[in-house]
Amino acid sequence: MRTGHDLELVKVTKRYAKGTVAVNAVSHLFRAGSYVCLLGPSGCGKSSTLRMVAGHETVTEGSIVLAGKDVTALPPARRGTAMMFQNYALFPHLSVADNVAFSLKMKGVEATERRAQAGRMLDLVDMQSYADRLPAQLSGGQQQRVALARALITDPQVLLLDEPLSALDPFLRVRMRSELKRLQRELGISFIHVTHGQDEALALADEIVVMNNARIEQAGPAREVFNAPATEFVARFMGGHNVLALPQGKFAIRADEVRVMPAGAGPGTEAVVSAVEYQGAHVALSARAAGDQEIMALVPEAAFFAEPKNPGDAVRLAWDEGRLHRLHA
Repeated sequence: MRTGHDLELVKVTKRYAKGTVAVNAVSHLFRAGSYVCLLGPSGCGKSSTLRMVAGHETVTEGSIVLAGKDVTALPPARRGTAMMFQNYALFPHLSVADNVAFSLKMKGVEATERRAQAGRMLDLVDMQSYADRLPAQLSGGQQQRVALARALITDPQVLLLDEPLSALDPFLRVRMRSELKRLQRELGISFIHVTHGQDEALALADEIVVMNNARIEQAGPAREVFNAPATEFVARFMGGHNVLALPQGKFAIRADEVRVMPAGAGPGTEAVVSAVEYQGAHVALSARAAGDQEIMALVPEAAFFAEPKNPGDAVRLAWDEGRLHRLHA
């Protein structure tokens, strides 16, 4: 275990031909030893940002500083970063061990030492018993572990992961999340992980950086970004929130803070149920209120089925004013 190094982006811009701006003057400090998720919709600039940090994409303007050293112009192998690609990019004709040791071979490390280091890395990802197999003989989850070991053997200060879980089935995805978190804690290095999955970011990240339209919309601890979204975009993208246009301004309220009561019962907002979706532990009830506002309530399963509601039913929606969170423009 060793302490990592801060990574800083200073007004980093990526401009493509015909004036397309993929990343627009992004500045951010990634703390050493943290697990950071770059989160946002397709085309928001998150993968371009990651590829610039890796050195696989040139920077149009600005600089990338790792451990106090400007690495903007350095080739990928000399930056102190390693990238794990979305499709794993394993060499089909090489064994698992030779895939993992490949970068050491390129550096001229002799065969015995290469094999020993590859063995240690495969131990780390629990793949030692598959060392002699070919990638085609592995499952998707196993290939991913090999790709991880191959990236980590270069002893990076920062590991870059481009949607590493997107090819896995939902059950394996959840299992690999805890594996990634365990590895990051054990190694003590920074992981920067690109995803468009809010659940994934909340489960993994010490810090979430939400990107939208080539810029950072909000960054902060996972719980803060979820509970205190800064803008309407973040509130909607993180999910679990309603965005309400009230006389005093625009606010977010968590869907699990909205109470559903019979029509006419006490203070609140009159609405008509538009959809009901059973989600296991709770039921998502959507209702249309005055001003054509769609409001969602997450109702605990037992409470919902004690007084079930159907589309077309009139209800009253209420919440504590103190739970409203004001949004910025």
